[in-house]
Amino acid sequence: MHHDIPVWVYVVFTAVTAAGIMMQALVLLGILFALKGALRRLTEFSNKAEEHVLPILETTRRLMEDVSPKLKVATQNVLEVSQTLRVESKQVAGTVDELLKKASVQTERLDEILTATLNSVAHATATVQRAVVTPARQVGAVLNGLRAGFDVLRNHKERETHAAADGDHFV
Repeated sequence: MHHDIPVWVYVVFTAVTAAGIMMQALVLLGILFALKGALRRLTEFSNKAEEHVLPILETTRRLMEDVSPKLKVATQNVLEVSQTLRVESKQVAGTVDELLKKASVQTERLDEILTATLNSVAHATATVQRAVVTPARQVGAVLNGLRAGFDVLRNHKERETHAAADGDHFV
């Protein structure tokens, strides 16, 4: 099977294919130049980043190397202080409880002493009152009796003189 295709179709087909390949080559060449420019800018950015970031990273690494042992020591110190505070707070709590118990006992004792003292004072006051006031009342009663007796005698003499002074006018 032989097909009779004119030669000019082969020429046109080849020319169109060649033109397409050339266009593809030009597009790929444009992409290549664009990628070279982007790669150049990326390289410049990377170089600038290295200039600025690498010293920062190196400084950070040195700082971490310097600070890391200190942080470990500080953490250990905080742990020790925490444990010490826990033990000390338990001791303080025990001491405070003991002091509160002793204070309570002393308060009860002081209350008993004060109550006994006040009872003794009240008893002494009552005894003094009975010992002093009762005889004083009795002496006062005797004196009142004597005064009343003298008043009666004095009034009796005055009545006689008063009646004699009235003379006939006495009723």
